[in-house]
Amino acid sequence: MLAPDQRKYPRVRPPKSFVVAWQSGMTRDVSYMDSLALGGLFICTRLPVPLRSGVQLLLDTPAGQIRGRAIVRRVHPNAGMALQIIAMDPGDRALLHRELRDLFAS
Repeated sequence: MLAPDQRKYPRVRPPKSFVVAWQSGMTRDVSYMDSLALGGLFICTRLPVPLRSGVQLLLDTPAGQIRGRAIVRRVHPNAGMALQIIAMDPGDRALLHRELRDLFAS
């Protein structure tokens, strides 16, 4: 595991008002996020999918919805999974950046 200062992007714990709808294959769920960064997120779910699975994301934030694609990088059974964001439209990336900036400021 990387030390916090070795991460490419800083993480923040979003409020419970931030939820993520996700789908991987036939598995769908809506989950809370334990941590969020420009490079990825950790979602709390009892239904994690296998490592290296592709995941479609829809983050619901107070400022709007953010869509993206991710890959499962770590799985914690009955706890959740760490996802690396691999694709996101520029407008969604900008919205995510603004949301993170506001969360770090508060």
